[in-house]
Amino acid sequence: MSFAENPEPRCPCVLLLDTSSSMNGAPLDALNVGLRQYRDELVADSLASKRVEVAVVTFGGQVRTAHDFSTAESFVPSSLSAEGNTPMGEAILKATDMLTERKSLYRQNGILFYRPWIFLITDGGPTDVWLTAAQRVRQGEASKAFSFFAVGVEGANFDVLKQISVREPLKLDGLRFRDLFQWLSNSQKAVSRSQTTDEVRLANPAAPGGWASV
Repeated sequence: MSFAENPEPRCPCVLLLDTSSSMNGAPLDALNVGLRQYRDELVADSLASKRVEVAVVTFGGQVRTAHDFSTAESFVPSSLSAEGNTPMGEAILKATDMLTERKSLYRQNGILFYRPWIFLITDGGPTDVWLTAAQRVRQGEASKAFSFFAVGVEGANFDVLKQISVREPLKLDGLRFRDLFQWLSNSQKAVSRSQTTDEVRLANPAAPGGWASV
């Protein structure tokens, strides 16, 4: 759907998903199920389905754009497979570049937008150079160019994630990807119902019974 057909403000989100070989099996199966649920919940919300735009970037062996920005009804998650190492630094840089281009497109078309999100999920640590990516995240957070969230699955290198993310990285409880993506869709539904200048208070996923711990 073009901007002329849907001039609603946009909330862009890049999902940065680790598809390295260590995610093979139960973790990736659970991630695939969670992604489909996330899509279904966004589509079911009449406002979020028009305002939330999702892109998926995977990093397993190499960095790929698995899905470019689209609103929920056009977001059909492909089944992810696992291979290779973890080029996380390159993936983060790609995500920030994609957001810069997307925001430029919004401005050219007179579309208002909420602060974008980058949502990283990994079970390891970067196997490439990541210091430039960490600097980019800090600059982006400081200038409010985007909000960066990091979630570590069992085995994730939290020492490095803490150096990359300004926000405290969250540790996923087991393989509760369904709960994680329900929180993500609920958060984005709340954002999409607000004004683009509002700061929306998000539910704490590390609260008792939540899907995460810090």
